Amino acid sequence: MTAPSVQAALQAAIAHQQAGRLPEAERLYREILAVQPRHADALHFLGLLAHQSGHSDVAVELIGQALKVAPAHAPMHINLGIALQALGRLDEAAASYRQALALAPDMPEANCNLALVLLDQGLPEPALGFLDRALAARPPFPEALNNRGMALEALGRPAEALDSLDAALVLWPDYVEAHVNRGNALHALGRTGEAIAAYERALALRPEHADAHNNLGQALEAAGRTGEALTRYRTAARLRPDFAAARWNEGIALLRTGNYAEGWPLYEWRHQALGGRAMGTRALVRKFAEPLWLGDPAIGGQTLLVHHEQGLGDSLQMLRYVPLLAGRGARVIIEVPAALTSVAATVAGAAAVVAEGEPLPPFDLQCPLMSLPLACGTTTLDDIPASVPYLSAPAAASAAWQARLGPRSASPARQRIGLVWSGSTGHRNDRHRSLTLRQLLPLLSAPAGFHSLHQEYRPVDLPTLAATPALRDWSAHLVTFADTAGLIGQLDLVITVDTAVAHLAGAMARPVWLLLPFAADYRWLEGRTDSPWYPTMRLFRQPASGDWASVIAAIEARLRE
Repeated sequence: MTAPSVQAALQAAIAHQQAGRLPEAERLYREILAVQPRHADALHFLGLLAHQSGHSDVAVELIGQALKVAPAHAPMHINLGIALQALGRLDEAAASYRQALALAPDMPEANCNLALVLLDQGLPEPALGFLDRALAARPPFPEALNNRGMALEALGRPAEALDSLDAALVLWPDYVEAHVNRGNALHALGRTGEAIAAYERALALRPEHADAHNNLGQALEAAGRTGEALTRYRTAARLRPDFAAARWNEGIALLRTGNYAEGWPLYEWRHQALGGRAMGTRALVRKFAEPLWLGDPAIGGQTLLVHHEQGLGDSLQMLRYVPLLAGRGARVIIEVPAALTSVAATVAGAAAVVAEGEPLPPFDLQCPLMSLPLACGTTTLDDIPASVPYLSAPAAASAAWQARLGPRSASPARQRIGLVWSGSTGHRNDRHRSLTLRQLLPLLSAPAGFHSLHQEYRPVDLPTLAATPALRDWSAHLVTFADTAGLIGQLDLVITVDTAVAHLAGAMARPVWLLLPFAADYRWLEGRTDSPWYPTMRLFRQPASGDWASVIAAIEARLRE
């Protein structure tokens, strides 16, 4: 094959590839390589063809060979990065994109693709910088606008994300990924109906889009349409059998309906869904040499480590299983954050309590606290260990608060009520579960004494707090949960949004009135005003999304009864 015929064959192969005639293109590329084994373009485009055919491992090998011939070819570095990214080799993909940028600093595709890797690695801030560079080089760039929307949404800026995604869709109205991401931004903004419409638009364009089915399920669940949400999660899992997030979401939806027999096993998919992602400085999924215990073998005579995994409230809720485990003959070691150790030590059956980060004593088996319902056979609501209180305030904390507050009074006008109106800003549902202090002010007109259970305050609440002498601020004395438990023990009622304080008060069997958003957490089930987890708790639910006024009015009326 002469040089002109090689060039003609290459052009024909590229035309076949662009038209989707991949077998014809592959035949021509291989004919060229039979004559010129180091033909960089043939190796490169054959690698792209392999990636198109779902063989990204072959693509990495072929494009790597092409780069040995033409190491300064920036587009080859980009395509090698794309193949590596498809294989989940994110660090290597990032290195390829950075090499392309070293050769061509303003190349929009390299900036855009590197940003996507950084997003996959949980680094939205630097991703945003590379996307801005891509858009500076090529302003009408829908892929970069889409990825920029993803970065902004990951940074907790959904309104800005929506603007970027809308701009992408002006340029490319049928851009499926932008419709999906637009749904994500709308969902984060609480515009659930519009989010549902965005996901449905994506699915009209691509019915087999597993992520769109999964995300639509979450929006439907937020709209109170759990049955439809389950169908979407199951469709997503059918389309992608290893789709851990969809399986986990299905489990959560089933738990919401009280179907614990099917829900708790599916909840275990969280380990694959979360992978190595971190919460603060701690990995959500821990690795131990010791075996995971999920009910087998029998634990009589064994030392079992039960360890903190998600939020503080989750651990407080699941410590109820420790007496049951000890009753089966296990020596139970509890590992929780340092703020919980003193309270956790009050649970019956705990052989030792260790703060996270401290050395662990030897143990035979281990179980995350959120896996205990499955491991202990909680298949129905009736199986929930119902013995409360199972936690109490440490004696020193109780004595300190009794000295501060004095003896309790039976007079209704002297009742002590604790208030919590917001939780951690890092909570994924904080926008919907938290209030401002100003929204709670109508309650303070009731004839009672009010006590803040907040350890710290948001800036927006500080002026209201300073202007509300009827609410006593104890934050200087609330350092650990032992202090909080001591104060709760001296109160007649705790009124709180869905935070760890609700679980602590419920575990102590104190009267709790819980304010819940319309799309409440799965553990509070659906439509109930009580909780099988905490018999002393009463639930006050929003009748519609965002309607805290009705909840406050109902609680105010109840306080005056």
